[in-house]
Amino acid sequence: MSPLDRLPPPLCPGLALTALAPMQDVTDLFFMQVVAGYGCPDYFFTEYFRVHDTSSLDKKILRSITENTTDRPIFAQMIGESIPDLVRIANKLSQYPIAGIDLNMGCPAPRIYRKNVGGGLLRDPEKINRILGELRQAVNGRLSVKMRIGFEDTENFDRILDLINRHDIDLLSLHGRTVKEMYHGAVHYDRIAHAVQRVKCPVLANGNITSAAAAVATLDQTQAAGVMVGRAAIRNPWIFKQIRQQLSGQSVDPVTLGEVRGYIERLRQTTTALTVPERARVSYLKMYLNYIAQSVDAEGLFLRSMRLARTESELLEVCDRALLSYPDQLFAPEPYPGLVARPSSETVRELVTH
Repeated sequence: MSPLDRLPPPLCPGLALTALAPMQDVTDLFFMQVVAGYGCPDYFFTEYFRVHDTSSLDKKILRSITENTTDRPIFAQMIGESIPDLVRIANKLSQYPIAGIDLNMGCPAPRIYRKNVGGGLLRDPEKINRILGELRQAVNGRLSVKMRIGFEDTENFDRILDLINRHDIDLLSLHGRTVKEMYHGAVHYDRIAHAVQRVKCPVLANGNITSAAAAVATLDQTQAAGVMVGRAAIRNPWIFKQIRQQLSGQSVDPVTLGEVRGYIERLRQTTTALTVPERARVSYLKMYLNYIAQSVDAEGLFLRSMRLARTESELLEVCDRALLSYPDQLFAPEPYPGLVARPSSETVRELVTH
C-alpha cells in the first residue's frame, strides 16, 4: 500500500495535496468556511489545542470540527509536552469526526518555545521519542506532525526524521526554516527535499508558498506529496483552486480587485458576528487586510491608508476607494516587493493583541 493511501482522499486524485496551515486566531471555523467558498484545500488543520495538566478541549476550536460544513477532512492539532495529558486530549479528540491528530513541533513564537512546546521540542529528540511513542500507541487513527527543520540549526534534523519513521507517523508537514529563523530569510527547500527522501510518510512542504506558480516550483524542487499554505491563503483564498488549475495544466483564473472587495466583506461579516466593541472588530479585520494589501498596489497606498483607519466606516471607505475605483484591475498573484504584512511582530496572536 502506498503511504498516500493512508491519507483521506484528495479532491482531485492524481494531483499533489494541498492543506491550509494551522494559524492561531486565524484558521477558525469562520475562516475555514470563507476559504471553502473560494476553493477548498484537500485538508484543514485546526488551531492548536493547548495541552497541560488542567486543560480541556477548547470549545471555540472544537467548533471548527463539530460545525464545519466544508466537507473536507480536518486534522486536530495539539501543542504541549506533558505526555499523559497529550494522550488524554488525543483520546478526547479521537471521539470527534477528525481526519487525525496532529502534533505541533514547529511554532516559533518565543512565548511558546520557551515553555519547551511547539518548536521548543526540537531541542530534545529524546522527549520527542517518548511523546510520539505514547501517542502512536494511544491513537488508533492517523497521527501527523508539523515541525520545522530545527531549533537554531539542523543538528537534530535527521535524528528527528528517523523518529518520524520509527513511530509510523502518517503525514509530516515541514516548514523549511529553523525556529530561530521564524519567517525571515530564504526557505531551505533542500532540507525539505532531504526529508522527502528520508521519511516513509508523505511530506507537505511549507514556507513561502505564495502563489500557484510558487507551489508548483516547490513541488518540483522538493518532490513533496503536497504543499501546506498559511499566510498566502489569508491574502489570496483562491490559491488552492489556482494550485489545482496550475497542476492540471489549466490556465489560472485571475482575481480582480472587485472580487477581493467581496472577500473582505465576507471577512467583515464574520467579525461583526462577534460580540466585541467596534475597535476590536476593526483590529480583527486589519489582521487580514495586512496580508491582502500586499497584492493591491505596488506603492503600498492601500496598506498605509488601511492602517490609519480608526473606525469601521473609515476602514470600509478605504477598501471601497482602493478596490472599487477600478474593480476590474487584477489583484497581483504574488505580494509586491517591499510590502510587509506584519511590520512589528511575527506571530498572528501578537498582531491581534497589539
